[in-house]
Amino acid sequence: MSIGNLPEDGNSPEDDRPSIGRALQQARISAGLTVDEVSSSTRVRTPIVRGIEQDDFSRCGGDVYARGHIRVLARAVGLDPESLIARFDAEHGGRPSPTAPAPLFEAERIRPDPRRPNWTAAMVAAIVAVVGFVGFTLARGGGGDGSSVAEDTASPKPSASAPTNSAAPSKPAAPHKPDPSDSAIAGVPADKVTVKLTAEGGQSWISAQDHNGRLIEEGVLREGDSKTFSDSRRVDLVLGNAGAIKLFVNGKEVKNVGTSGAVQRLSYTRGDPEAG
Repeated sequence: MSIGNLPEDGNSPEDDRPSIGRALQQARISAGLTVDEVSSSTRVRTPIVRGIEQDDFSRCGGDVYARGHIRVLARAVGLDPESLIARFDAEHGGRPSPTAPAPLFEAERIRPDPRRPNWTAAMVAAIVAVVGFVGFTLARGGGGDGSSVAEDTASPKPSASAPTNSAAPSKPAAPHKPDPSDSAIAGVPADKVTVKLTAEGGQSWISAQDHNGRLIEEGVLREGDSKTFSDSRRVDLVLGNAGAIKLFVNGKEVKNVGTSGAVQRLSYTRGDPEAG
């Protein structure tokens, strides 16, 4: 008795699909490319390319890097990278949930809290000075002769509402406020490594990990968008299109990150990025 239209061995048509590595190898051969040519165009080392084509992902350094390699190799040979990455996730336990990113560093939000002038104390001092001046004037006038008293009476007395220049306290100078255009380097925490990525020449696939190897973020950084990551010791980056990325490390711009379409793996620690 026949049950449905399934094949006799009970396998679904998806079981007949080639593996991820076999699919990449067949597409490379169909495109007329050698392993060395693919390695040169993707910047993925030849042993890693050969290993992936044999479904050996141990040389990739982890699932995060394996996904990045599959993506760039698929694009190089004309395959859809998303379907291959979905199969990789299904075969390797799924994509891990990203850990909460470290607090983002935004230098423009760091502002000193200026101390406000104590106007109440200044007004009290002014009133005390005026009252003392009036009392001193009256006391001096009461000790002289009648003509002196008459002169003092005829002369206008200082008023509390209009103090003389000599009695009025000087207005405290307003505290200096920092210029919003001050360099962001001055606000970088010295006890952390801070990395800022901005996609300026197109979009780029990015991945960031902390010093414990935990995934901070992974995905596509679209043109015009920025991401900032911070860690107490080290930040490891993978840039799928390094030429499109403008990179700042610890407040200092890093020049020549990479060329368009190149995959770069970078690691930075605290201090000068040239030493990271």
